[in-house]
Amino acid sequence: MENNAENVKPYSAENNKRQQVEKMFDNIAGKYDFLNHLLSFGIDRNWRKNLINLLAQIHPGKILDVATGTGDLAIQTSKALPEAEITGLDISQGMLEVGKRKIFKRNLSNRIQMVYGDSEALPFEDNSFDAVIVAFGVRNFESLNKGLKEMNRVLKPGGKVFILEFSRPKSLIFRAVFNMYFKYLLPLIGRMTSKDPKAYKYLFESVQAFPAYEDFLEIMKEVGFKSNNYKIQTLGICSIYTGGK
Repeated sequence: MENNAENVKPYSAENNKRQQVEKMFDNIAGKYDFLNHLLSFGIDRNWRKNLINLLAQIHPGKILDVATGTGDLAIQTSKALPEAEITGLDISQGMLEVGKRKIFKRNLSNRIQMVYGDSEALPFEDNSFDAVIVAFGVRNFESLNKGLKEMNRVLKPGGKVFILEFSRPKSLIFRAVFNMYFKYLLPLIGRMTSKDPKAYKYLFESVQAFPAYEDFLEIMKEVGFKSNNYKIQTLGICSIYTGGK
């Protein structure tokens, strides 16, 4: 299954996507949380909550949060599953520093570890985690197949992956509204509030190119995940994908 999102890059068509994504998130780290909640009207918290509700059903002891960013998903997960040991990994030091401050402020440093690393070359042994979670991260992978294979590798047998990612609304009317907002209004807000407006242009382009729904399930199957499924969120703005090892 082809993934055209791998060819969508924040700055230059020629240069390495991984390095560009790292630079982009370093640039917007300080405003990331504010804009995330503003631009989604706060609904992103509910999307993460829905993922965590699915995650809680398997009672995981060790959880890896890939592309953790500023740690929002890790923090929400830790509150819902206080016995779980969570490791958040990201390629952006800027985002990790913001996340570490949030975790320290909430007195969660003993439950959440934040580490720098590449999602496509995870620095963990095989069969290390009961669950792998990702929120809005796989769309930014330089190689989606490679990143998913790494998640499968570090999962314990019987473990599960939970992936929250933007999709394209199936309703033609709502999709038109969604595209207008993402293509025009969101970059405008980004230009006014962020020192890197290209990040919000990239968001629209990467969402349009990313394989969603059954196409993404097919990729999950190709890399070895089993019993794959998805749940649509808010009319298809995003979806939660699940799969087992």
